[in-house]
Amino acid sequence: MKMLFQLLPALLAAGIGGYALLRGTDVFSALTDGARKGLQTAGRIAPVLVCLLPAVGALRASGAIDAFTALLRPALSFLGIPPETVPLMLLRPMSGSGALAVAGDIFTACGADSPAGRTAAVMLGSTETTFYVLSVYFGAAGVRKTRHAVPAALCADLAGFLAAAFCVGVLHL
Repeated sequence: MKMLFQLLPALLAAGIGGYALLRGTDVFSALTDGARKGLQTAGRIAPVLVCLLPAVGALRASGAIDAFTALLRPALSFLGIPPETVPLMLLRPMSGSGALAVAGDIFTACGADSPAGRTAAVMLGSTETTFYVLSVYFGAAGVRKTRHAVPAALCADLAGFLAAAFCVGVLHL
């Protein structure tokens, strides 16, 4: 059985390649087109990260995030949310990569097995990069007026943050 799991990635790649060949798809061209689009995406994301990560670092260094966390600490404690996750909750709707970097900082500072680390991991998996997704989807569809999409998506993010903290707290994940 262990051998099957070790061969599974190779079998899956061969199966996909074989299926593409049967359909008449030029596999190499499809692969290089995908790589080119991936590099273009990385090129579009890089400037955002170059601006966003230092901005988060500046907010941390200035003490603004600590002050905001201290202000929210009573409410967070009541809700069972580790205060260390505040930077993650602020950044996640804007940037997945930035949120991943913040989660890495939480893992380093508190430990991946700590309540804050576990809550951060579940928060990453249960929320979305709201503004990025909305801009991509609405931009592709040519939608100019988003109406209630942004508030509804931010409410969904809040629900995801609360559910993550609740599940980690109740299930002791």
